[in-house]
Amino acid sequence: MPDFWTHSGFHLTTRDPSGACVPGGDLLRAYFARPEVAPVAESCMAERSVFDRLQADPFAPVTTAELAALLDPDARENYKVVLAFRQHLLATRTLEQAYRDFFVGPSGQPRDFATRGFPPLFADQLAQMILRNVLDKCDDGLMARAAELFFREQRAHLADGQVLLADLETVEMQAQAARDGSRYGNLGRLIADAQTPLRAIELDVLEKENVNMYWGRDERHDMALRINFGCPGLVALCRVIEAWVAHFHGIEVRVEPIRRIEAARMHWYVGLDSAATALLNEIYNQRPLDDASRQRILCMMSLRFADESLLLESARGMPCFMALAMDGNNNVRMKPQNLLMNLPLRRAA
Repeated sequence: MPDFWTHSGFHLTTRDPSGACVPGGDLLRAYFARPEVAPVAESCMAERSVFDRLQADPFAPVTTAELAALLDPDARENYKVVLAFRQHLLATRTLEQAYRDFFVGPSGQPRDFATRGFPPLFADQLAQMILRNVLDKCDDGLMARAAELFFREQRAHLADGQVLLADLETVEMQAQAARDGSRYGNLGRLIADAQTPLRAIELDVLEKENVNMYWGRDERHDMALRINFGCPGLVALCRVIEAWVAHFHGIEVRVEPIRRIEAARMHWYVGLDSAATALLNEIYNQRPLDDASRQRILCMMSLRFADESLLLESARGMPCFMALAMDGNNNVRMKPQNLLMNLPLRRAA
């Protein structure tokens, strides 16, 4: 099987008997070695001492007095955040439980991630490591590329009937390089304007015919994904959603692309991002969408449960509808935590 996402941190974890990822000392060392935390030339002796001790023993305690001795206020704050994250990982024991605990309370109630005090980057990093675990035996580059939507923001390009998703950070980097007169491979002429016609943009699009190209470029994030109805890229996204739900809930589901959602059949729905949630609310309440709003919906899917006895009675016998949409800037920020919080499950599976 191809190895991929080698810098995600997954390779610094082990698995417990259930197959969940267990963080160890090497993963914690990597967090303390992040650029936001590792000493720089101007770092004081107290900061260097704390760093050296945590590299020697990433489980070592750090007192409030030791943090107060750091001269750089940014360094003090960054250490507080990473140390709190270490405590969160150790308390929850697995990356899966750590991620779930970000968004779901002890009784299953939704939890506001913003109140946890961690940067969104930490949730994205956990999602990537968990997906690397979920896809460990995967040899389909389309599924691996589709999984990037769970932890990397995308830019949608719509033209000539095509729906393409490109990595937002890469798009913006290449756009700046183009403005600066640099050349950056096949994305060198991609500009930040979301309305640029596709014919004026050079993109490598990952398809079945070139799917193996992904394995040599898995951490370059420079291949676009086509998610039109009937395209393999959308089918791959459906398969990743199935695997994510099975990994967290321990249940079998089947996800399929659909062309439209009828309000009369919407007994339950899940927006895969904030924009999609707002638009599905409108459909559910039978409010007509204008053309601009309809165009923001990039793809729609139905999710069915193999065992409907696990569902709320009101959700049985009908699919759970899902959608992915772009915001007003053509950006796509998927929220995979919605699949932890918002499925119509009667009880924990």
